[in-house]
Amino acid sequence: MRAVEELFGPHSRVMSVLFSSIGLSLVVAVLAAVVGTMTARALVFYDFMGKKFLSFGSVLPIIVPGTVFAMGIHVVFIRMGIADSIIGVILVHIIYALPYTINIMIDITSSLGDSLEVQAHVLGVAPRQAFSHVTFPLLLPGFMASISIGYIISFSQYFLTLMIGGGSVKTFAVMMVPFIQSGDRTISSAYALLFVLSTLAVFVVIEACIKKFAFWHHKKE
Repeated sequence: MRAVEELFGPHSRVMSVLFSSIGLSLVVAVLAAVVGTMTARALVFYDFMGKKFLSFGSVLPIIVPGTVFAMGIHVVFIRMGIADSIIGVILVHIIYALPYTINIMIDITSSLGDSLEVQAHVLGVAPRQAFSHVTFPLLLPGFMASISIGYIISFSQYFLTLMIGGGSVKTFAVMMVPFIQSGDRTISSAYALLFVLSTLAVFVVIEACIKKFAFWHHKKE
């Protein structure tokens, strides 16, 4: 009963924070997947100055310890005036998720190549149409994986959210982790169960949306 009261009680803010965290993480996941796709295509298909630096820089958030990364970027965000704000939290989550989405999309972009897209160009198809009708449907499995990994990274972030959000941005992980650290098994188990169930539900919705888009695209073709 104590766990139910904590999660669903009349004065509990857990559900509202859960839904706002889901929305925040979905925004992060989609933006990280889009930026990851564009970055992967640039790294795979084009040669430009600073390509090696960009490729190395894309994995820095993984190489650098999380505490060092959080403290460093916190100073930058304070100077930019976006610390303790939802924009700052979204940006830092995107930066932290990008190495994963970029590498997923690099693998799938490299394996697909650009032969079909080039063939479409030769047949007179505009670049934007060639990408949307030929390339993007083939990238969908990788795009879906990128959204999924971006979502779970954002949804589970505790320290980065606490550091950049300054306590003014509440997420589900920020509310859950203190109970786990305190050793309160009843409340922490209830939070963990809600965490897993909500994540599974979001993944089911994401997969359904991607399949619906693929079906709509195939029917349109």
